[in-house]
Amino acid sequence: MNKRPHSQLWFCLTGCVFGVVLSGAIVMLLIWYLLFHFQVITVNPIEQHIPFVIILPGSAVVGSCITWLVGRLIIRPIQGISHAFERLSQGDFSVRVPTDSRVVEIREMSEEFNAMVYDLSHIETLRSDFVVNVSHEFKTPIAAIEGYAMLLQMEGLDRERHDYYVEKITANSRRLSELSSNILALSKLENQETVLRRKEYRLDEQLRRAVLLLENKWSAKQIEFDIELPNETFNGNEPLLDQVWSNLLDNAIKHSPEGGIIQVTLLSDSASVTVSVTDHGDGMSEDVQKHIFEKFYQGDRSRSSEGNGLGLALVKRIVELCHGSVEVNSAPGEGATFRVTLPREP
Repeated sequence: MNKRPHSQLWFCLTGCVFGVVLSGAIVMLLIWYLLFHFQVITVNPIEQHIPFVIILPGSAVVGSCITWLVGRLIIRPIQGISHAFERLSQGDFSVRVPTDSRVVEIREMSEEFNAMVYDLSHIETLRSDFVVNVSHEFKTPIAAIEGYAMLLQMEGLDRERHDYYVEKITANSRRLSELSSNILALSKLENQETVLRRKEYRLDEQLRRAVLLLENKWSAKQIEFDIELPNETFNGNEPLLDQVWSNLLDNAIKHSPEGGIIQVTLLSDSASVTVSVTDHGDGMSEDVQKHIFEKFYQGDRSRSSEGNGLGLALVKRIVELCHGSVEVNSAPGEGATFRVTLPREP
């Protein structure tokens, strides 16, 4: 570790303190001499060595005490923070600095440093998890495509198996495409601070279109919809909210049983609109609900092949950009209700 800045800091402090103290001693001697000159006192400081014997060593002692005290209160904590920054730059996110300094500014600086390191450690963990999850999510469909492509090269392959392998390759290719699109969309949204290009449009009609666009999925499971969508005009970014409704509905379809019912309701008042999507599937535990909006999190591993764990993360980010809120109410065996509330005036 480079000690030069610390040594310079101590040198500057010592020089300043001793300069001030010795200057004070010289001023005292000058005042003494002036008092003698005007016969206020009878002791001549030039003829007496006592002032020099007492004042100069005394100044050195006082200067040393002040330097030690200031160094302990200010310089040592600053040295500790500087050393902590060096460890942080080397990737040590476990570093912490004491927050018991008597100097308010030093104590606040230490607390802010510890809070910063805590946040950075979580960001680093999320980054590592993100890289691992992205690698895993890409690796799985690529391996499947490679495997089915090799099977297609087998001689004497009948038509039924040929079509089955092609279908699997197509499905995994589509999964890769959706994964790439979702990662790009989420990355863009995470670097976006506000929602632009707002306009007034019919929110109830948008929800109906979202249901119809997923007809091939819910009709294959013979799912029925119970829809309560009164006429509602909303001022927002229509393409972004399209992603919210399609992801929530797609999630509800995935977790609904064969022949199940999905309820979609729209409520509004003068301040906000609330959209609820309810399925009657297996539901979720409290632990799953805590992580359901995290990237790549999939509470039901049996359905991992049906998604990539980014849909609800996209929902949450878009709703946050709209200054709204999204929450889930669920219990094991009782289905789940996702509720999105959006303010009319962000």
